[in-house]
Amino acid sequence: MADHDPTEPDPIERSTIENGEASDTDAGAGNPEEATAEPSPEELARKAAKKARKKAKRRAREHVAEAFAQKSFALDQNQIERVFIALETGDREALLKLTSAFHEADFADLLEQISNEDRSRIIEMLGPDLQAIVLSELKESTRDEVLEQIDPEDLASSLKDLDTDEVVYLVEDMEEEDQAVMLDNLEAGERVAVEQALAYPEYSAGRLMQREMVWAPAFKTVGEMIDMMRAAEDLPDEFYEIIIVDAAMKPIGLVPLSRVMGTRREVRLSQIMEDKYTQFTVDQKQEEVAYAFNQYHLISAPVVDENGRLVGRINIDDAMQALDEEAEEDLLRLGGVGDESLGDAVAKIAWRRFPWLAVNLATAILASLVIGLFDRAIEQVVALAVLMPIVASMGGNAGTQTLTVAVRALATKDLTATNAMRIITRETLVGLANGLAFAVVVAIIGMIWFGSPLLGLVLAVAMVVNMLVAGLAGILIPIGLEKIGADPALASAVFVTTVTDVVGFFVFLGTAVLILL
Repeated sequence: MADHDPTEPDPIERSTIENGEASDTDAGAGNPEEATAEPSPEELARKAAKKARKKAKRRAREHVAEAFAQKSFALDQNQIERVFIALETGDREALLKLTSAFHEADFADLLEQISNEDRSRIIEMLGPDLQAIVLSELKESTRDEVLEQIDPEDLASSLKDLDTDEVVYLVEDMEEEDQAVMLDNLEAGERVAVEQALAYPEYSAGRLMQREMVWAPAFKTVGEMIDMMRAAEDLPDEFYEIIIVDAAMKPIGLVPLSRVMGTRREVRLSQIMEDKYTQFTVDQKQEEVAYAFNQYHLISAPVVDENGRLVGRINIDDAMQALDEEAEEDLLRLGGVGDESLGDAVAKIAWRRFPWLAVNLATAILASLVIGLFDRAIEQVVALAVLMPIVASMGGNAGTQTLTVAVRALATKDLTATNAMRIITRETLVGLANGLAFAVVVAIIGMIWFGSPLLGLVLAVAMVVNMLVAGLAGILIPIGLEKIGADPALASAVFVTTVTDVVGFFVFLGTAVLILL
């Protein structure tokens, strides 16, 4: 894709100059009689266009300028404004030129970060010229919304330029009728490959893999292999290794392209292949694939079926995208947030966040019931009501810190049965150490604030106990949830917060009853 020459005027800027928009002086402005005359249709159109441009610039700043400002390689403010100008003025040709010059990943970012209304207008204006490669870069939630607005017939023709894994990503959640329309436009071999991939479990290596690959028997020579690749009409656009297979189409080794290029033509592939390599089965989870690529620094890896026969390959770009998705999912779930994007509607986001807020309400009521057990003590010592949020808040924050480390360690497989006890002990000691340190601080605060050494002692005892419990809860709860098959990232935060609140209030108020009353 050719970059726009900065010395050439932008299409919109050029049309603006030609239409006289660069001048603030309207025709006849110096003639009083003409000034009072009815404006011509051309003048009205010019003013309307000018007004639309101003509105577009304002909306561009509101919608996406802040988001893109944080990214070094994304679109700049001028590019964004030009898109909105073309959108407001209905200039389809200018919009097409602008969006065609974007990298597909940047264009996908733009579609994700603008409002639903603006996104729908862009899709409607581009129509069949909206490339499928852009949609393959969208997050799932945005992708599904965009696909609902596109005529499958318009999109189907551009599927031929995509790899099988990208086609699978686009059609996997479509209705059967729309999916059939898309697949009918593929060549017979590609259609079979996509249909086979769709038969594998979602978020598996079978869905993630590409069917386009280069393989060869071990007895081929380097020269024969090079000649075969040069003569091939359907060679993959990007590949890094030649997969060596036996007579049953089972992988037995890999030959990096760099080694092929640096070896004499008469040498057989069997002599230069690597027989120690990583491969995946079609039903392996994509998070396991992503972990292996990251852990073992893989560039590419073959994928085999249940019989061990070669069926595809996974490249590092697909694995890293899966790794990014898994990390993002864990981060969102830790905050009790589902799969949502910046462009989602208010009702949709509210509905997705509601369940865990409801769970949080239930746990908050439980903490309130604990407080209710000591209502008479609070009536007698009003200072207890003032100070008890300190204990619960410190415990909650300490528990969240430990929880975040634990969930991430579980996801990256750094926290295992081998080192679990050592990590649990470490987090317990960290909680105890911080508890003792802050016990001294809050004890001094309690004595100075309310002039009561005993109240300071109550605060100190509650702080030590709750910080210790917070460290234990933050590590034990996610480990326990993983043991029973639950997602630690999804449910841990609510349980940890509940434990620290209940224990914090109970210990603080219970100690106060024993010491002060």
